[in-house]
Amino acid sequence: QMEDPIQLKEEGNKYFQASDYEKALQSYTQAIKLNKDKALQAVLYRNRAACFLKKEEYAKAASDASRAIDINASDIKALYRRSQALEKLGKLDQAFKDAQKCATLEPRNKNFQETLRRLGANIQEKVNVRGTLRIQFSTDSRVQKMFEILLDENSDKEKREKAANNLIVLGREEAGAERIFQNNGVNLLLQLIETKNPELILAAVRTLSGMCTGHKARATAILHYLGIDSICMWMSVDNEEISLAVCNLLQTITDCLLGQGKEEHHGKEEALVLDTKKDLRMITMRLLDMLVSKKVSGQGRDRALNLLNKNIPRKDLKDHDNSRSIFVIDNGLKKILKVVGQIPEMPDCLPLTENTQLTASVLLNKLYDDLRCDPERDNYRLICEEYIKSKIDPQNMDKTLHAVQIVSGVLQGPFDLGNKLLGMKGVMEMMVALCGSEREIDQLVAVEALIHASTKLSRATFIITNGVTLLKEIYKKTKNEKIKIRALVGLCKLGSAGGTDYGLRQFAEGSTEKLAKQCRKWLCNTSIDARTRKWAVEGLSYLTLDADVKDDFVEDEPALKAMFDLAKASDKTILYSVASALVNCTNSYDTKELVPELVQLAKFSKQHVPEEHPKDKKDFVVKRVKRLLKAGVVSALACMVKADSAILTDQSKELIARVFLALCEDPKDRGTIVAQGGGKALIPLAVEGTDVGKIKASHALAKIAAISNPDIAFPGERVYEVVRPLVSLLNTERDGLQNYEALLGLTNFSGRSDKLRLKIVKEKALADIENYMFENHDQLRQAATECMCNLVVIKEVQERFVADGNDRLKLVVLLCGEDDEKVQVAAAGALAMLTAAQKKLCSKMTQVTTQWLEILQRLCLHDNMEIQHRGLVIAFNLISADKELAKKLVESELLEILTYVGKQEDNPKKQHIISVARDCLTKCMDYELIKPLSQA
Repeated sequence: QMEDPIQLKEEGNKYFQASDYEKALQSYTQAIKLNKDKALQAVLYRNRAACFLKKEEYAKAASDASRAIDINASDIKALYRRSQALEKLGKLDQAFKDAQKCATLEPRNKNFQETLRRLGANIQEKVNVRGTLRIQFSTDSRVQKMFEILLDENSDKEKREKAANNLIVLGREEAGAERIFQNNGVNLLLQLIETKNPELILAAVRTLSGMCTGHKARATAILHYLGIDSICMWMSVDNEEISLAVCNLLQTITDCLLGQGKEEHHGKEEALVLDTKKDLRMITMRLLDMLVSKKVSGQGRDRALNLLNKNIPRKDLKDHDNSRSIFVIDNGLKKILKVVGQIPEMPDCLPLTENTQLTASVLLNKLYDDLRCDPERDNYRLICEEYIKSKIDPQNMDKTLHAVQIVSGVLQGPFDLGNKLLGMKGVMEMMVALCGSEREIDQLVAVEALIHASTKLSRATFIITNGVTLLKEIYKKTKNEKIKIRALVGLCKLGSAGGTDYGLRQFAEGSTEKLAKQCRKWLCNTSIDARTRKWAVEGLSYLTLDADVKDDFVEDEPALKAMFDLAKASDKTILYSVASALVNCTNSYDTKELVPELVQLAKFSKQHVPEEHPKDKKDFVVKRVKRLLKAGVVSALACMVKADSAILTDQSKELIARVFLALCEDPKDRGTIVAQGGGKALIPLAVEGTDVGKIKASHALAKIAAISNPDIAFPGERVYEVVRPLVSLLNTERDGLQNYEALLGLTNFSGRSDKLRLKIVKEKALADIENYMFENHDQLRQAATECMCNLVVIKEVQERFVADGNDRLKLVVLLCGEDDEKVQVAAAGALAMLTAAQKKLCSKMTQVTTQWLEILQRLCLHDNMEIQHRGLVIAFNLISADKELAKKLVESELLEILTYVGKQEDNPKKQHIISVARDCLTKCMDYELIKPLSQA
């Protein structure tokens, strides 16, 4: 008997997952008796409460949950379980309080919100009060009391916090929001904002967001009452939490005006809302004004850019109306260009964060992509050219620097447009000339611009001809670390333009390891600003093309951790650079297979032939993957995936998906990847991004799904999101391994629940699974048959077999006669379940092929007990279905087989087989087709 409480807890968890709640109770109870650790004791009581809930022993569940809460008052699972138990016991008031605490701790949890709605409605119904809001016993006077507590500076802090949280919850309920709105609530909320107390401001703004959600009339009224200028002013403050909350409020209002989000209909109130275009344009103009205002904080500017990024370009290019983008281009393109043209090192620079200019570049790109025709794109280009020309002044070098910075910013956005701007007379020459300037600021801006310009090979050729010597000179002579690192990145980028390490070594003069060491040194130096350290990562993203460099890099744990920390900052460039470096380290890039004849020909003509470096061989790659996992790469990747869509580009998503797929290669590592959030992170990558990226992410999900417990790898509703990516791999365009692992994943899922089986059917996977059952490849055929075996449990699949005009049943019968035992096990299992569930299939089975009886007899005599048992179950189903069918079987050799098996002595190992054979004989005797031996 185990005496380790932790082991007993794990044992209890396993029993709970297997729905054996009695044994789970025993394990948790034993652990509680032995345990002395308070934190673990809370978990054990909480888990035992879950068992009592399942056993419908609600008083005991409430008691255990209370014990857990006594140890940890903010234990959200214990609170929710006590709420569920109290609700079942009819103690709705107390249940509501617990649910409200849960909603306060996790305001975005839909389950808690739904529970609050249900309990509120039940309380209201129970006390039979009409026309009065009853949430936590609140009346209109109660709402008024909340405001009085909040506005009274002498109120107890705890009371104020409680009132603020109650107000937020109330604002999210339709009835509560309307009650606040009708009782001068907006004015009182405005007074809370004017107190300048951060906690009260947050409570007020979040309440307003709840009141606006899904109600166009109320959202419009609140927008006009507060005023867009005030909202933008609050969003401009240098307080990240308040700025974000106000940004969410403005997004909620915008969603309502655009008719998006959770829209509810409110009858005549909707008629009060006039054309929303005027309000939307007013919001857009104020956001554009924020971009160039010196009074706006860097965070506020970021919020404005994010709102423009999210709401201006079309979400679906099939929608022909791009008028919002045209409006912004005509009225605000120059303002966006002013932001990308800022130089942080200059005194007149607007307040910026590290992400501001990159987010502005993303907005430029989205606006350009949203244009529908060449005249619109020409207009965009002309505005940019005109603005850049206005900044070029030979007599004023600072203005000219801004022009170069703008071109650099556009190159990070709509690259094709940036490339055209590079073609403007004198722009490239100006960049090269600035590299040779004595002023460090000139060198800094020019080197950055050259780096972005060198992405295009034609421009890279110009820079190689005119600028490489200058970059080398700058790198060797400058003492400014910011310039030095940028010059190094420029050289690395030019050197790796061919996509191999050959050119890189040529530029580095064979010293790539030395340059990489310097980059790692900069990366780990926290005294250097983050922006400069990010350039070190970009340098490594090129240098790790060299096998020696990547091997040294993964051995340098401090450098890896420094890179991962920077990645969590969610900057567009850093995300791409980190992902690129990791792709190089894991060798997850695409490689062209060299044709031996062409290699010999190239050698004969004395051309350079790239050869695989010894450290790029599989065993070295595996070691690097293990090192990355140990350093915490999965957590870093999971953080990167959570980045805003404006920052996480489709190209970055593809690179991250490639890395995840490489990390999932070894089945032993998949548990670690799941535990660190890799399973959750892969789902959005499999749904959005480039086609290649989605395939790679789906394949990584398939690898995890094939061998993991779905309840652990993809808990809750998340598992249903994984089905579609797996089904997408059941395609002839995908390779055999992708097909196979997707089928394994679907087999694992289809063995869990009817809901998952239905999800697989709804994703139209059945036809593909059936096709793979015809495959010549043994493993594919086996995996598909096993998957079908799990799916035939549900009626929707059974009906496909019952339907006329198809060979589905014939295929399953013939697969039962295969030599491959694994295929036989699966096919016989499917046939046993089908014939048990659908009597029609019993007679149909005898018609689909003349070999059916021979196959059945072979199953019933099989050496493999699992196959033999399934064969006998099929025989029993056929006998039970129809007397005539039973007669046909009795007249065959099958009777002899059944008699032989049924006469065997009782044997615990084979009893299930012997019992089925005896049941078959008993059924035949009931039909009077055979007589007992004593009567024979």
